[in-house]
Amino acid sequence: MSLYDRLETVRRTQSPVGHPGQVDAPLRPHAPARASVDPFATVKAAVHQTLLESLGPQLYDPNLEQADLDQRVRQTLQVVIDGQQTPLSAADRTRIAQEVSDEILGHGPLEPYLRDNDVTEVMVNGHENIYVERAGRIFRVDARFTSEAHLRRTIDKIVGRIGRRVDEASPLVDSRLPDGSRVNAVIPPVALDGSMLTIRKFAADPFTDRDLIAFGTLNETVAEFLSACVRGRRNIIISGGTGSGKTTTLNVLSSYVADDERIITIEDAAELQLHQQHVLRLESRPSNIEGRGQIAIRDLVRNSLRMRPDRIIVGEVRDGAALDMLQAMNTGHDGSITTVHANSPRDSLSRLETMVLMAGVELPVRAIRDQVSSAIDLVIQQARLRDGSRRIVSIVEVEGMEGDIITLQDIFTFDYKAGRDENGRFLGGLVSTGLRPKFLDTLADQGIVLPHSMFVRGNR
Repeated sequence: MSLYDRLETVRRTQSPVGHPGQVDAPLRPHAPARASVDPFATVKAAVHQTLLESLGPQLYDPNLEQADLDQRVRQTLQVVIDGQQTPLSAADRTRIAQEVSDEILGHGPLEPYLRDNDVTEVMVNGHENIYVERAGRIFRVDARFTSEAHLRRTIDKIVGRIGRRVDEASPLVDSRLPDGSRVNAVIPPVALDGSMLTIRKFAADPFTDRDLIAFGTLNETVAEFLSACVRGRRNIIISGGTGSGKTTTLNVLSSYVADDERIITIEDAAELQLHQQHVLRLESRPSNIEGRGQIAIRDLVRNSLRMRPDRIIVGEVRDGAALDMLQAMNTGHDGSITTVHANSPRDSLSRLETMVLMAGVELPVRAIRDQVSSAIDLVIQQARLRDGSRRIVSIVEVEGMEGDIITLQDIFTFDYKAGRDENGRFLGGLVSTGLRPKFLDTLADQGIVLPHSMFVRGNR
């Protein structure tokens, strides 16, 4: 098999590859696949073939830095295009160079949207249907993969970069891009209509609390309160649905941790972007092709307790790791933060109970609830509202137990009664309920004093 066949197969005819100047089409249910002919498909195929033959084994050289490879590819690409006999305008040359470069160095037709800072999510539903999310809304774009095989090669390139695999025996995989963007891929036979790829992008520069205030996710009062809670080593759970912005909020809360603390982050796919000096990053590992070698989040949480952490930050608990996380919070590792999928603060605590039972330890429900109520200080509920915005909709203190029930009290809640503007965007924000957290005295003992005005009823 030739080098060209091993890398990328470019069809003689194919649809245009997306580029930043394209206009996105609004999402339409069951929209038919668009078939169009790329007038430069033959030229691109010839350029691609000649480029691969010119560089040869350099594309596989593990000792070659990525920046050097990029430079050699682009230089060779320009020489090859200049040698083409087909008359091309300057704009056409630039387009062909960019698209072929994206195929070899990037992720093919997805690359323009991965570079677009306005795109927050890229969704591939089979090789012919690509959608993106902008400003919380989904649009179909005029880009496509040439074939199912083309899409599969792109998926293999992404997951192979971090040593993971996806095949018929293991058709589901979580991965990440070099910038930390989260990737999920599903291939046949699980995916009935062709391989599916979902990429949740992360900003090159992590969002700060100033950014979240500008987005309306929280306000300055709440940012000050959460900063005090993190600095005061309160144990915090961020709860919310898929795509509600939990990881972004977790990243912002983590930025409040002092620079002199030893922080251990534990994730399925490394996404957190902490800039403190003393950060140790751990990532779970799936089993190999023989079904061995799996290292679960729970294993990493247990191991982190032997690494002398000041803070343990878990990207998400979804199984028996909840028991180890609660025990860590209850045994001197205050200030830990994690996320959980749940629709309300009360549901998040119920989910923790269920996940503790998944650990295989026979514990009475009362004992589990005692663990939860003594370990968790604060639950932050995040939601993606109907206008597409991601907001913190409530901040709840876990007070303790009354009988067999965990008692909660709302500290801040979202004001839905403020209505919407002419564009349908919610005008409300977080307002104080007038209730003061019980742990304010503990914060004061640590020199963190919050003003009484922060908790005046209705205060924003």
